[in-house]
Amino acid sequence: MKVVLFCGGYGMRMRNSSDDMIPKPMQMVGPRPLIWHVMRYYAHFGHTEFILCLGYGASHIKNYFLNYDEAESNDFVLRGGRVDLLGSDISDWTITFADTGLESPIGERLRRVRHHLGDDEYFLANYADVLTDAPLDTMIDTVVTSGAAASMMLVPPQSSFHCVDVSDSGTVTGITPVSEFPIWENGGFFVLTQEVFDHLPPGGDLVADACGGLAAQGRLYGYRHSGFWKPADTFKERADLEAAFHRGDRPWMVWDRPRTPAAAPEVKLPVGSLS
Repeated sequence: MKVVLFCGGYGMRMRNSSDDMIPKPMQMVGPRPLIWHVMRYYAHFGHTEFILCLGYGASHIKNYFLNYDEAESNDFVLRGGRVDLLGSDISDWTITFADTGLESPIGERLRRVRHHLGDDEYFLANYADVLTDAPLDTMIDTVVTSGAAASMMLVPPQSSFHCVDVSDSGTVTGITPVSEFPIWENGGFFVLTQEVFDHLPPGGDLVADACGGLAAQGRLYGYRHSGFWKPADTFKERADLEAAFHRGDRPWMVWDRPRTPAAAPEVKLPVGSLS
């Protein structure tokens, strides 16, 4: 399946200052940027045709892949000044770089790359700033079997904040961590069919318009994942991933461990429900 990556936003919550021009997907985790980790995840499961929806900072992303250095993450032998690689990351990848505008919402970015999907019934999509160890094969098989037109991966709430119950007089009667509430959040990993375009108006949003419209028709599936999931939406979240990488705590790097047969789906959420 082709993989559409939304990597054209400004990433304001990640930037240190107005002078920091590096787009969020190009922030580093170890020796490679976030977008590389996301792409290696999909490639591990055999999905190596990528469509990058570019906007802000497009030149950084283009130049990174145009000048890709395989030696950064592969062993090699140096003989007489010639480098013989003992492995390759991207030799079997096909990457389409598509300008989708500086100000376009995600749904509009998707509309602008529709022609790159051809006649494929199913395709994958991702925000390019979230890492996970979710079993992608199982996720896809579950969605296809369900007959839904689209799915989103759902994860438990990640907030460290607390919700407070308070009486009219101001007396606090209970304090509960948000993470303990029986709710689910959009995890940013989508399995989609081209039916989503029937619900995407010009300038529309993937979740609010397309997923919302399909949910109203009972055509949206929610795949709940309780394993590792970590966004890099802020500087702190990216720093947490960087620290985890350097201490060897890398559960999202599924390509570094042996493949195992796909397990049964963890939990099924009724089609059409977002929570």
